Amino acid sequence: MGSMGAGRPGRDEQAAAEVAALVARARAAQAVAAGYDQAMLDAMVVACGWAIIEPARNRSLAELAVRDTGLGTVQDKVVKNHRKTLGLLRDLKGAVSTGVLAERPELGITEIARPVGVVCAVVPSTNPGATPANNIINALKCGNAIILSPSPKGASTSALLLQYMHSALDAVGAPRDLVQMLPTPVTKALSSELMRQCDLVVVTGSQSNVRAGYSSGTPALGVGAGNVAVIVDGSADFADAACKVMQSKTFDNATSCSSENSLIVVESAWAPMRAALEREGAVLLDAAQKATLQAAMFPGGHLSPAITAQSVERVCEVAGLADARLRAARCLVVEEEGYGACAPFSGEKLSPVLTLYRARDFDHAVEIMRGIYAYMGNGHSCGIHTRDAAQVERLGHEMTVCRVIVNQAHAIANGGSFDNGLPFSLTMGCGTWGRNSFSENLNYRHFMNTTRIVRPIPPREPTLEDIFGEHWAAHGRG
Repeated sequence: MGSMGAGRPGRDEQAAAEVAALVARARAAQAVAAGYDQAMLDAMVVACGWAIIEPARNRSLAELAVRDTGLGTVQDKVVKNHRKTLGLLRDLKGAVSTGVLAERPELGITEIARPVGVVCAVVPSTNPGATPANNIINALKCGNAIILSPSPKGASTSALLLQYMHSALDAVGAPRDLVQMLPTPVTKALSSELMRQCDLVVVTGSQSNVRAGYSSGTPALGVGAGNVAVIVDGSADFADAACKVMQSKTFDNATSCSSENSLIVVESAWAPMRAALEREGAVLLDAAQKATLQAAMFPGGHLSPAITAQSVERVCEVAGLADARLRAARCLVVEEEGYGACAPFSGEKLSPVLTLYRARDFDHAVEIMRGIYAYMGNGHSCGIHTRDAAQVERLGHEMTVCRVIVNQAHAIANGGSFDNGLPFSLTMGCGTWGRNSFSENLNYRHFMNTTRIVRPIPPREPTLEDIFGEHWAAHGRG
């Protein structure tokens, strides 16, 4: 790399120049897109959606992602690329993202949608196709340009995706420079420069990248750590709950931050839920097997990348677990009582390994859930399988999470599903609880500025009596 610039400690001037050239091209293209009407923006969106959904391209992306990252499974990535993109296109169809958003004559206000400019999207190795596609489509919907900063392992998938996206942009007559990526090898210096020089940073992935985004000096949308805990109470449909938990926990070898990591089962549900999980292919480890797995999964107390998004058979191989019954399981289950660094299975595992807690009652289950989130995953989401509406409301009012997923497969539902009302997304804001600047599923509105024309209206100034009357009556004017 180049020499460090005088007076700019820690900044690589060669990286700064390389990124500046990309950003200049992006700004020129974005100036064109800023003049597009809604029909042209939507044409770009649909074209780029088909660029990843088309079956042959979808499979090529999935195969390349698994080959080069070693994470997840091809078929599940095909499903993810398809569902996440199709759902996003459904959400965007008919949505207004340029021109007048709203007229509020009673307030004298007209709201106008405007682009944010050039977006930097830092994308993870776990979803090197679906996540950048989601970001690209949302950015284009609002007339922005976007530059990807992929993970080193996922760079080849992002490069192939860009080829498909460029062909799509060609088809509708839009400039290719609306969608770019950093040159490979992608370095921290290049990624840091892109964060500095763009107009909006969107970060999905490691907490170190999220922190870098928030400290870049550019407005940033980063997400907190996942570590989903789900309660099963005595009123649940145990067969349905077990089926959905296993569907979610095993999908794409648990690459999703929304996969269940801990299942908290109240006493009245313990035996039937255990049996239902076993029928779905979950296998419980004994104490010795748990200790062996823990040593392999958490060397030095930190999750091993050798385990991340691997099959059960591979996890067993890495851990040295030779038991044929374990290797044939859909999911490995360990029982736990504690939470925190002293109980690493209480944290995020990003693998088909599920931690099982036994709670005395619902109060105890909530106490365990709070303890888990105090350690990891605060703000992200939690879940519950129940028929008791009061239990659901309690979680919504008491848990420091941005989503409470009810009677659903968590990893499928949390990022939007065709049978719930959340926007389709691969980036879930965790609010201030997760040290994030937003608490929604990332969606196209986050890629938009709003200009407000403000006209005079008849005054609406209240009297002192209007505001303080009740206070004076109750407490006097002292």
